[in-house]
Amino acid sequence: MTTPTLRPSSTAAAEGGRLAGAAANLPVRAQRIADDIAALAAVTEPGRPWTRRAFTPRFLEGRDVVAARMRAAGLETRIDTAGNLFGRRPGRVPGLGTIMVGSHSDTVPDGGRFDGIAGVSVALEIARALDDAGVALDHDLEVVDFLAEEVSVYGVSCVGSRSLAGVLDPTWLDRTRAEGGTLAEGIRDVGGDPARIGAAKRSDIRAFLELHIEQGPVLEAERIDLGIVTAISGITRLEILVEGRADHAGTTPMGSRADALVAASALVGEIDRAAKAHLATARGHFAATVGEFAMLPNAANVVPSHVRMLIDMRAEIRADMEAFVPQVAALAEAAAKAHGVTIAPPRLVSDNPPTPADPHLLATLEASADAVGASRRRMASGAGHDTAWVSRVAPAAMVFVACRGGRSHCAEEWAESDAIALGAAVMLEAVVRLDREGAAARAAAAGAETAVGEKR
Repeated sequence: MTTPTLRPSSTAAAEGGRLAGAAANLPVRAQRIADDIAALAAVTEPGRPWTRRAFTPRFLEGRDVVAARMRAAGLETRIDTAGNLFGRRPGRVPGLGTIMVGSHSDTVPDGGRFDGIAGVSVALEIARALDDAGVALDHDLEVVDFLAEEVSVYGVSCVGSRSLAGVLDPTWLDRTRAEGGTLAEGIRDVGGDPARIGAAKRSDIRAFLELHIEQGPVLEAERIDLGIVTAISGITRLEILVEGRADHAGTTPMGSRADALVAASALVGEIDRAAKAHLATARGHFAATVGEFAMLPNAANVVPSHVRMLIDMRAEIRADMEAFVPQVAALAEAAAKAHGVTIAPPRLVSDNPPTPADPHLLATLEASADAVGASRRRMASGAGHDTAWVSRVAPAAMVFVACRGGRSHCAEEWAESDAIALGAAVMLEAVVRLDREGAAARAAAAGAETAVGEKR
């Protein structure tokens, strides 16, 4: 197959800003990406930029914007049984499979305008840029907006990508929201069919690529264009319960107390110190955070009798997690003895292993970055993404672009249009390379089959 060369558009050349030399010669248009992001940013809860939570009226308005822009890009739109929105660009060879690109358009409360949205906009721009260059892919290209990647009003996340992978817990469909109604009803309201949610599972995806803002400060601090994501860190959560004794805060001598809060506070500090020390031996990204903390009776004049804490631990390498969890248990036991309280062994609440990027896609993205002229570095993702679930049914990989100050999940979240466009150009290059590889493999297989036939 001969594929037309992807040349920079005149508009793209005029938009080269702080990435001049790279962004000035891209086959994508930064302004179109910026327009996509602005169109979605205009849809937000009044006075709460930028809030468009899945299953809310604002989310549905945003979905209408995305679907309209998909159609304007010449894509065939549909919503699958899990409520995922797709825009399809048919390939030249029916049945060859799908190259999928995209992310999500929902936000956290008072969150940012780029988390997820940048990835959907980049996917749209890839489709437009292929049309601009007159490139016909052999594979189908699908742009996806996954349903509810962020924690939703039903208390669960990655609803769409879990469904696409066929691993959504069916009991989740009965989960309810504060306003009433079940997740099944929510999926139906966005256009899905929860009774047939199993039909959302895919087996035709040959590659999935997702662009995302880094949500951290590394790329900006090191002045590197792109992060090539080696793995999405596994997330393990432990619950620790500290049982002391309630007593009068004014009359109980300080040396005669079994203060659950004092013991728990000391344990939090020990966990933090242990996590920082663990970094010295960890082979990849690692972090541990006591993110939930509650005590009883929570009264000013009563010695605290009970504390519950939840530890969120993230590791790129599974062995690093397995080495740290026993440390937490040992620290809890030591804190109990030191403070005269009872601490039960930590309870495992959830445990998701790390998700390595597909090695071939990783190499393709790096080669594409080099071809485009983008600087790059390998890095792990400490946050979860839809890619982790898609990887269960297809090769998958991610690209990070810098965000200002590493800020995310807040109104101040920001990424430069030129930075996103550079990532889009790398993704576009990778899509074309993957499509060519598929054509070459098919031609080689056909040639081998012909040779065998001639020998017979």
